Parts: sequence; structure tokens; C-alpha cells
Amino acid sequence: MKINHYYNLAKKKLFSINRSITGAGVRKTLKIINKEFPKLKIKKIQCGEKVFDWKIPSEWNVSEAYIIDKNKKKIIDFKDNNLHLASYSIPVNKYFDKKELFKHLHALPKQKNAIPYMTYYYKRNWGFCLSYIQKKKFDAKYRRNDKFKVVIKSNFNTRGFLNYGELVIQGKSKKEILISTYICHPSMANNELSGPIVAMCLANYFSKHEKIDKTLRFLFIPETIGSIAYINKNLVNLKKRVIGGYLLSCIGDDKQHSCMLTKYSDTSSDRSLIEAYKKLKINYKIYSFLKRGSDERQYNSPGVDLPIASIFRTKYGMYPEYHTSLDNFKLVTKKGIEGGFNVSKLAIKILDKKINPKNKILCEPKMSKRNLYNTSFEKKYSTNTYFKEDNPSQFMNFLQYSDGKNDLESISLLIGLKLNIVKKIYNILKKHNLII
Repeated sequence: MKINHYYNLAKKKLFSINRSITGAGVRKTLKIINKEFPKLKIKKIQCGEKVFDWKIPSEWNVSEAYIIDKNKKKIIDFKDNNLHLASYSIPVNKYFDKKELFKHLHALPKQKNAIPYMTYYYKRNWGFCLSYIQKKKFDAKYRRNDKFKVVIKSNFNTRGFLNYGELVIQGKSKKEILISTYICHPSMANNELSGPIVAMCLANYFSKHEKIDKTLRFLFIPETIGSIAYINKNLVNLKKRVIGGYLLSCIGDDKQHSCMLTKYSDTSSDRSLIEAYKKLKINYKIYSFLKRGSDERQYNSPGVDLPIASIFRTKYGMYPEYHTSLDNFKLVTKKGIEGGFNVSKLAIKILDKKINPKNKILCEPKMSKRNLYNTSFEKKYSTNTYFKEDNPSQFMNFLQYSDGKNDLESISLLIGLKLNIVKKIYNILKKHNLII
């Protein structure tokens, strides 16, 4: 809902903000989202804090960055396009000759009109990005010994913070569906802003138009270091509460639909997403988890093992405009956003209805003391194909697969019983406090 509003908000207010993994641009972005959703909490983690095998880097900000030629003319200016400066470039105020300068100028020969996106998050370096056409013109115009003044007014604050946003839409259940997207790239529409646009549409829809049973938790975080830091801080609660969810990335073009399932492609998140595509009669592509490159890496990491799948339109790295100035609002359309929203919305609604029973008893429970061994329920079905006499108790079979990972539909297939019978078993075992 309000697709036009959030699309225009991103296009007119968010697109031009210079974002990185830390800094004023992230805070400004979060404050704009916070005006739309007052319950969004803007949180911070101290720079230098250890998060698993990483450390939060120093906060990076930049006020000016440009190159002046021998005629005192600015030939590249960060103010014209914030992709001109490589993110996390160190401060510079120095003259360079053409040969040395060109070592720090980056262009794409195969995309001659595009300004590439570059970062130096964990390196001490600097660089400017420009189109290949512009670089070739400079090469032809200037001589080898010509001097250029490079000015980069950036700073690294070791006492700064990594910021992220967290919005919770409380449901009847304490179990949660996690929706994650990132806010750490400068002016790119699909790679950066399509995820937050769809996330805002979903937050608006499920808070004002249709309530679901489970709690929805939305994260607006810097990619990689942000998800690592968030997991480091919240892992116990995440593993306790989260039953599934989705990463939203590159979800705004209207070229195709695609996704990346969880590591083993066997969770309720995966099944709900596939079911959503089929119900909407959408042709879609599944990318191998071996082709991962965003925060699905962190959520599915060993020991974390959160059932988070990824929803794309065209996957990152698979469209020519990716990580360039051509990733703009000609590529990201309202129709594209609407398509991504519809898939995500339906996947969440299907996931909300999934029941994933979890056994409360370690090892096999004693069924006879609960009067569940050879009960009238089993006798009722013992003469047909649902309960075969030479099979062990179907209650026990149900409990064996009640590990919190399988929904009732999956258990139905695993133990060879029709879904209506599995639902009856579920209700009986829940009544006797054997599963949650």
C-alpha cells in the first residue's frame, strides 16, 4: 500500500543522500523513514566494538571531494554525483601528476556511460569514479606532466557509531517473521532503495490494512557489517523467536522475478515463497545459495541458521546497471516495486499461517501415562491407509519430525499421512502439552 508515496519519497528524498556503512547519510535516511513510521527505533553500536570476527569500523563522513586541473577547473566533483568518490576514501589535499592520478581513477570500459560504485571500507586508500568516456577525454586532453590538485575532506571518527533501524509490528504471537533490508549504498535505486521501499510498503500494509498472527520485525541495516552486528547482539532472541523471514534486495525492476532460498531450501520461508509465486502465477528463477552475496550469508551462517530466504526481481550482479550510476529510477519502476511488494506480501501471509510444531520432550515421551498409546483415535484409523498396523505409532512419527523446522504440510509428506489427519494429531499432542 502507498506504493506511489514511498516510491516518490525514495526518488525525491533518499536517492541523493550519500550513504555508506556508517555516517551521517545513514542517520539522515533513518530519520526520513522514522517520520513515516514513528515507532521505528534508530539504534547505534559503538565503532571499534567487536562483533564475532569483525570490528565496527570508524564512522566515515565526507563534506567535499574534487579534482582541479592545471587551469583551476573542477573536472570531477563529488557534489555532482556522490558515486564519484569511492566510499571510505581517506583525506587528501595534494598535487599529483597525470600518471599517478590515473591510478586512482576508476571507469568501466564495457559500460562507457556509467559511473562505477567503489568502496574502501577496510583499506586505507582513496579513489574517484567516472565514466569511461570522461576518462578517455581526460587522457586525450591532458599531458603526462600536467598537475592536478586532489581534495578529499573526509574524516574517520573512532568514537562514532554504526546506526540501524528496527520496527516491530506486534502480532498476537511472540513468534516473529523477520524482514531485512539494507541502507548503506549511495545513489543506486534497485540495489539500494528498492528493498527499503518494499519494506515500507509492507510495514504500512500489515500495520494498517491487514493484521497477521505473528509479530513482524523490520530491519533497516548496513549490509554485511550491520547484519553481523545485529546478530551478534540479538542471536539468542532471534533463534528463540524467528520462525522465518525474507531479505529484500534488488526488488524494484520489472524485468523478472527471482529468489534465493535458504541454505538447504527446506524451510517454511522457502515453501511459502514458492507457494506465493505459484498462486500469483509468476514465472520465477531460483538462484543457488552458492551464488549468495548479501545478508543471506549472515542469517544462514552455521550456528546462526535463521530461516531467511531472499526475494529479488533481478538478482544483484545479474543486471548490467548493477553498482553503477545507471541503477536509477528509470530501472526501478512503480510497476516493478508493486510486483516485488505483491510477492513479499503474499509470502508473509502464507508463512504466518504455517504451523511448525516443536517437541517439548527430550527423547521419546511415555505415551501410555497420557493415555495416548493405542487410543481410540488410532483405532479409528487403524484399518485404513492412514494408520497401518505394522507401523509404529503415528504420534511418534509426528513427534520425530516436530523439531521446529517442519510445518504441518512437510510432516504430512514425511510420515505419509493426509494433512487433515496430521492436523488432528497436532491438536491432540498440543492439548497434552507435548509440542509447542
